[in-house]
Amino acid sequence: MAEKNIVIIGAGYAGVHAAKRLAKKYKKDPSVSITLIDRDSYHTMMTSLHEVAAHRVEPDAVQFDLRRLFNRTKVKLVTDVVEHVDHKNKVITTKQSTFNYDYLILGMGAEPNDFGTPGVSEHGFTLWSVEDAVKLRQHIEKSVARASREHDLEVRRALLTFTVCGSGFTGVEMIGELMEWRKRLAKDNKLDESEITLNLVEAAPTILNMLDRKSAEKAERYMKKKGINILVNSPIVEVKAEEIVLKSGEIIPTHTLIWTAGIKANSDAENYNMESARAGRLKVNEYMEAEGLDDVYVVGDLAYYEEEEGTPTPQIVEAAELTAETAAHAVISEISGGEKKAYKGKYHGFMVSIGTRYGVANLMGMRVSGWLANFIKYMVDLVYLFGIGSGYYMFHYIFDEFFHSKDKRNVFRNLVNRYGNVLWSIPLRIFVGGFWIVEGATKLWGEGTWEKATSSWSNVPLLFKGLGEDSWIVSDSVKMPFEWLQTATSGATEATAAASEAASGDWATPILSSMPSWFEWIMKIMLPTPEMAIFMQKMMVFIELAMGLAILFGLFTWLANLASSGFLVMFTLTAMLGWDKVWALPASIALMNGSGRTFGLDYWVVPFLQEKVGDWWYGKERGIYRDHQE
Repeated sequence: MAEKNIVIIGAGYAGVHAAKRLAKKYKKDPSVSITLIDRDSYHTMMTSLHEVAAHRVEPDAVQFDLRRLFNRTKVKLVTDVVEHVDHKNKVITTKQSTFNYDYLILGMGAEPNDFGTPGVSEHGFTLWSVEDAVKLRQHIEKSVARASREHDLEVRRALLTFTVCGSGFTGVEMIGELMEWRKRLAKDNKLDESEITLNLVEAAPTILNMLDRKSAEKAERYMKKKGINILVNSPIVEVKAEEIVLKSGEIIPTHTLIWTAGIKANSDAENYNMESARAGRLKVNEYMEAEGLDDVYVVGDLAYYEEEEGTPTPQIVEAAELTAETAAHAVISEISGGEKKAYKGKYHGFMVSIGTRYGVANLMGMRVSGWLANFIKYMVDLVYLFGIGSGYYMFHYIFDEFFHSKDKRNVFRNLVNRYGNVLWSIPLRIFVGGFWIVEGATKLWGEGTWEKATSSWSNVPLLFKGLGEDSWIVSDSVKMPFEWLQTATSGATEATAAASEAASGDWATPILSSMPSWFEWIMKIMLPTPEMAIFMQKMMVFIELAMGLAILFGLFTWLANLASSGFLVMFTLTAMLGWDKVWALPASIALMNGSGRTFGLDYWVVPFLQEKVGDWWYGKERGIYRDHQE
């Protein structure tokens, strides 16, 4: 079969999803090549840009390196800018190269639409890239810092007034983040929080018009309660450097206007000579095929397909994924045979967060609000990352959103974040580590020898004269408190053990009667014979010593304390430890919270391993990819 070249332009939600789908299908088919071209070397999680802009997370929390996303796949990555598409000869021209294609998928997405409003491009801020978010964050921080030194009250008030235009999901989520960030901004700049004014301006009579009215009204009440001014029926007709003008003639003094009022098709598509519709979106049929062109497909925000007359596919992540799936399936049908499937917009619902503590959602007809709505939004993001096969970024998303946030700006507040001071856990770490070392040493030398050697400093040399007779290492009898094991192994021959087994019917039945029945069942599986019990007994000595040393010196403390917790439960239930030692269980659980990163080896070892293992598995990250030249 002749080689088929599939080229995807744009590494947004739709482009990445299409590439993943095709790479999975043709993983072992050398006759199909897949190339993904984007101007950046990373995929941006657009739905989280407001978190970067309001300094809740850092830029790398929403930038997913393409090499990590497509590691060990056949997708060739190219960092370049597409300048022209020759549909007749099926050639793509970029700034650095040219590419031939048999099938082309366009997923460059959209860009902000200012609808020709004067001054927006010069004085407004958009939120459509990581660069936009960082620029906005820096501007806000500088404005508040400048206001803290400004004596003119009018200028000060304008500097501390932040206005968001557009009450769609992006606008509401942005104003919600500012609502929570203003406390930190005020504190760091020695301001009163009430001095910071937040405005949400909407041209329509209502806000959040993609939600049902009941949910939208809940969101509106919450925002007003938190001091956000909501102005509806208030189109902005001009934006100036230090003020905005409404259609009513009202002037709002502000140095910060954040424009989230609408989007249009990526302007790059204007050079592709394709049929377009409203807001420049490219017309497609039900299979996402570009109108009037063969072997060209359009996905995501760029595609214009009316599911119902006058109602195009919504520009949301779920629609982007569905259009990508439709286009990818169509390409597969062309190459491998089969029937194309028409697009069906099965949307599970809409949700919006207003800061980290409140949200509203309409999921398959079910209304959810408050903490639960926000938690569901996090889970949806994790499902997305799982869907594109990125366990690495799922892990990092959890840490960025739940463990690395500050100022209680996550759904769990500060209950799980990693910025808690672990310095004061050092004494507890030493104590728990010492506990296991003593337990292991007692078993290693034998209880009698250990007690005598540690009774005074003068007896310590006894530890260097060999192990005691009751050492778990040298003894062939089981020290664990099971009557059946002691009977079966204390000087008994194999025949005696067999006779004992025959007499009892099941040699493991006479376990200590106080053991819970479910745990008895587990122990029978773990220790099916006396020989296995003796082996595990000897291994336990070294496990306890290793566990104690690891906890003491702060090495792999999460794993060491997880093991400590498990052994404590097991030993307590089997009466190997008295209930007076159960204090070590909650202590071990407490030490799992990064206790080895302060005056412990984990401070160096864990970051080192993360870097080395990551480089080995994924390879080095680069600012520019040119796989097609390699």
